[in-house]
Amino acid sequence: MPIQTEVKNWKKKRKAVILAHNYQRPEVQDIADHLGDSLALSIKATQTDAEVIVFCGVDFMAESAKVLNPEKIVLHPNLAAKCPMAAMMDVDGLKELKQEHPGAVVVGYVNTSAECKTEIDICCTSSNAVKIVNKVPEKKIIFVPDSNLGLYVQRFVKDKEIIFYPGYCPTHVEIRKEDLLALKQEHPDAETMVHPECSPDVVDVADFTLSTEGMVRHVKESTKKSFIVGTERNMIYRLRKEIPGKNYIEVPAAICPNMREISLQDVLIGLQTLQPEITLSDETIRRAKIPLERMIEAGRGD
Repeated sequence: MPIQTEVKNWKKKRKAVILAHNYQRPEVQDIADHLGDSLALSIKATQTDAEVIVFCGVDFMAESAKVLNPEKIVLHPNLAAKCPMAAMMDVDGLKELKQEHPGAVVVGYVNTSAECKTEIDICCTSSNAVKIVNKVPEKKIIFVPDSNLGLYVQRFVKDKEIIFYPGYCPTHVEIRKEDLLALKQEHPDAETMVHPECSPDVVDVADFTLSTEGMVRHVKESTKKSFIVGTERNMIYRLRKEIPGKNYIEVPAAICPNMREISLQDVLIGLQTLQPEITLSDETIRRAKIPLERMIEAGRGD
């Protein structure tokens, strides 16, 4: 029996739903019930009536699904799929930063651990970070942990002081301005899309800076036929599948090894054994849920 069929059979048996991030392997994307970025999947996690959520993404995503669905079984098929950016910040470091800046509002990228979310006022994703920071009435913002996303937000926020945490995405900082300029010269008719986790000099030479869901929407609406895609390369698989007939150009070095840890075999074993299961304390769930729900409410309609 093909493994895809086995996964479907076990998914039905477990009354499960499979959520997969846009950076997952193609074969994992293909068996997902819902595919998207952090915001889209967070919303889907609150809408499902499934008894089991299989989250194919990095660790903080599965944790967020558990926080939003404490009564459900949430599986993270391979615990090696961790987010290096999220690991750059711990809760003690965040508490120290808050003590240094009393009265500041903490806006936390969703790429943070559940424990860190207990010290965050409101979460954001790359698709709504600018909107959320602009909506915060306070004038002093602590933005964690991605300094590049924070610097991108600062371009559109003129009346607030933003304190940055020195975190970054190891995959997106490997996308270099020189490589992007070379691709633009090689493909002069292509539009260049980059993720806001990229370095500021890369953002400067791109035509559009977009979340992964924003990239999908943009390509669907654009009259252009060629696109330089400045984010993790598995995003191109989804674009080719959903919007065929256009040319997608890969940027060198845009590979996240952590996102590739999850395999179809991992998903199947997870459904069969209901392991590894995400477990969090009631107090962590209660406190981490507040910034996530604020993010989802702010992100509706984006």
